[in-house]
Amino acid sequence: MSGSRNLDAAIARTILIGVTCLLFNMAATAQPVTRHAARRMSRGHSGDATLQARLDQVVRSFVDEGAFMGSVLVSEGDKRLLDKGYGSADLEWNRPNDPNVRFHIGSLTKQFTAALILQLQDEGKLRVDNPVSRYLPDAPKNWDKITLADLMGHRSGIPNFIGDPAFHAWSMSAHTAEEELALFRDTPLEFAPGTRFSYSNSNFTVLGIILEKITGKSYGELLRERILAPLGMNDSGLDSDDLVLPRRAQGYVPANGGFARLRPESMTVAWAVGGMYSTTADLLRWEHGLFGGKVISASALKAMITPGLGGYGLGVFVHSEQGLTFVDHGGSIEGFNAHLTYIPERKIGIVVLGNVDAFVPDTIAAQLANVMLGKPVTLPLKRQSAAIAKQELARFVGVYEVPAIGPGFTLTVSMAGDSLSAQLTGREPTTLEYQGVKNGHPRFYAPREFAEFEFIPNASGSITSFVLHVGGENIRGMRR
Repeated sequence: MSGSRNLDAAIARTILIGVTCLLFNMAATAQPVTRHAARRMSRGHSGDATLQARLDQVVRSFVDEGAFMGSVLVSEGDKRLLDKGYGSADLEWNRPNDPNVRFHIGSLTKQFTAALILQLQDEGKLRVDNPVSRYLPDAPKNWDKITLADLMGHRSGIPNFIGDPAFHAWSMSAHTAEEELALFRDTPLEFAPGTRFSYSNSNFTVLGIILEKITGKSYGELLRERILAPLGMNDSGLDSDDLVLPRRAQGYVPANGGFARLRPESMTVAWAVGGMYSTTADLLRWEHGLFGGKVISASALKAMITPGLGGYGLGVFVHSEQGLTFVDHGGSIEGFNAHLTYIPERKIGIVVLGNVDAFVPDTIAAQLANVMLGKPVTLPLKRQSAAIAKQELARFVGVYEVPAIGPGFTLTVSMAGDSLSAQLTGREPTTLEYQGVKNGHPRFYAPREFAEFEFIPNASGSITSFVLHVGGENIRGMRR
């Protein structure tokens, strides 16, 4: 379960989301796209057609690399400038993606959970600055200083339950909310509440439980009654393991030059954290409803999109560029990756829903935003692998701690035939392609994630660490 824009101020956040919500994402080496036409924003029929072609070109560059299948919607105000599907929703039945296909959206769910909490505050049924213990009397003693706002802003100090190496296997079967809570309720806090930002899915498990306790209704009922039905989001909902859902996309992972089916975790585990499905059009309805005053009060919306620690508001990342506000989040769940960006001053909405387990929707969304704003973008280029002896590859094999992602997260590098593979805790392995040595440091490229690993040797030549170059950021891992 994931999400954000990717690491940076504009991209950083996502690897902590895209990576807790899971790893990797990058725009790779570049081929410039001219911005001449992009500047002709919505000024007449020919300008729109040129802009649409440029937006489509950005998406197709990732489709052609085998890194993306899904649906994409780009709008400004009521005008939809790009609204189409790419690749297959279901390869077995040869069913193409289109704007009506429903996708798992992972951690995009979190902003809906946050909005439900803010609705209850608007109604006087809770206050986000109250401690968790007021609503969960049996909460652990070390949670006494954690507020609901701390949970919504990922500053509670509660460890991320998906960081447990056993989580992936555990998540494949159904569990109750109480069983999920038991995974982390008795673990020590990572830091004093309110003092740091650390993306943790555990926070939204607690919020989901609080919602159900206060209202006496299930999370799915609350979602439907309070948000989806009023906004006309008829193609969205909380998924379940036994739900027969027409027009549902299946999730895949790149494999052997094509795609392999990837089974998602139980939706009972994802629920208020990342269990929703939706379409591009419904998510645009959500943005228009949220910013149009149809979901929460103006004061609640202001609190939601005011950036706090880590550039995170309440359920969303928020940052500013050139006087514009970007409100965004990513989502990741087995076989699916998603990204949602809204720029309220321009009423620009960008929705990227993918059914390939490769972390590129964040990059696609960022590049589409650049096109809309008349900025230059880069397209991924194919890289040529360099030759390396098999015995040389053994230098890189090992387990690396990745504290920037979160406690317990490791990257395991192992041999895979005549090449290397890398596997983040709880994730599918990805192939690494040798790129040669730059500034004395061997480099490998992960084409599925558009990410580059720079391995760093010590004075004796042994590999002791790496730097993951992704989305404009550099994430370090240390060898155990």
